[in-house]
Amino acid sequence: MSDARYPLPDLNTLPEDLKAKILEVQEKAGFVPNVFLALARRPAEWRAFFAYHDALMTPETAGRESGLTKGDREMIVTTTSAANHCLYCVVAHGAILRIHEKKPLVADQVAVNHRKADISPRQRAMLDFAMKVCLASHQIDDADFAALHAHGFSDEDAWDIAAITAFFGLSNRMASFSGMTPNPEFYLMGRVPKAK
Repeated sequence: MSDARYPLPDLNTLPEDLKAKILEVQEKAGFVPNVFLALARRPAEWRAFFAYHDALMTPETAGRESGLTKGDREMIVTTTSAANHCLYCVVAHGAILRIHEKKPLVADQVAVNHRKADISPRQRAMLDFAMKVCLASHQIDDADFAALHAHGFSDEDAWDIAAITAFFGLSNRMASFSGMTPNPEFYLMGRVPKAK
């Protein structure tokens, strides 16, 4: 992002709470995903963005149950981000998806065509619903909920699928318009087994 319209801020110039969270992510991942610095140019928005992100993507930390696995959530992000043409989110969340699902091909498959991907019928129904929310949410009706219910999803799970899709619609657009680029580290994550 060196030639970006919105250069990444220096970590040392950020408010202490943002800096602490970013360093925590760096410790865990081994690098700082560009989204954390790109959005930090507006600290209040960063705080709101990541609070909602965490509530959706790690509901267990907020004491909330979800019928979606971590892999399911990342699969929704990867699939709908591809529909929104967001390179950053497809690459970054595709990497996390590969790791959670332990399937090196799944992210590429769902990004191109989830209906042909090597996923379960339950996951396909989940992604059919997510894609309809992504592309034609005004057309969602009882039949769409019934299709989810047939695979064991509850109305609360449907809310999760829709909220993740909608939230990442915002994220996709922010990443794309600002020229946010994926960190090189994301491209190889989860593609080959770790050496023992």
